[in-house]
Amino acid sequence: MLTTSLKLAEKYDYLNEKFKEAFQFLRTTDLTALPLGRTGIKGDELFLNVQEYHTMSFNECKFEAHDQYFDIQYVVSGKEQFGYVSRANLITDTPYDEINDLIFFKDPQSYGSILLQEGDFAIVPPEDAHKPRCIDGESCKVRKIVVKVKL
Repeated sequence: MLTTSLKLAEKYDYLNEKFKEAFQFLRTTDLTALPLGRTGIKGDELFLNVQEYHTMSFNECKFEAHDQYFDIQYVVSGKEQFGYVSRANLITDTPYDEINDLIFFKDPQSYGSILLQEGDFAIVPPEDAHKPRCIDGESCKVRKIVVKVKL
């Protein structure tokens, strides 16, 4: 699932070679066998982070965004609520960390949320903030691959 503003529909090519490589990797790799942490695909242009965690309440999770990379958030196992909102009017909670390409925001009054289950993914462009790791019903263990695609 990809969701974004119509203003961004033609700004990015979601079918460029790096995205194709990312999806091919997800389709052809035993994702349960990958070690936790960073795995390279194409240097800093395309890599992934393997994560495992238990989902938490919405209050414990934070909205985050990235300036240099798209996220492809792919759920290998488990499920989570995944918040998303345009970051245009968000209030910064933690300043931008250039080394980790990461900024955190305070929760806005309203935002969307989708349920990501095993086999689902969401593509998050730099203009959007996302709130991963949120509980759906009861806490569960999630194994997720976050593919980082450089702009």
